[in-house]
Amino acid sequence: MTQFAETTGTAVETETAYELTALDRCDACGAQAYIRVQVANGELLFCAHHGRKHQEKLSQIAHSWHDESARLLADTAR
Repeated sequence: MTQFAETTGTAVETETAYELTALDRCDACGAQAYIRVQVANGELLFCAHHGRKHQEKLSQIAHSWHDESARLLADTAR
């Protein structure tokens, strides 16, 4: 995400913290998404199962891989 610095007026590349919510759904099956993959022409959202299933092929073209599947274990530990 590009933002402009107010003091200098120059473009600064910043990384915005991104957290998946219950509204984010898997593109393959519609379950809650825990993995967000950015590719050249957009983003893909996957549940943990489909993210792992497609990880090998997608890792070759992915610009970033955001994985929150560890939250599944944290949710069951409560």
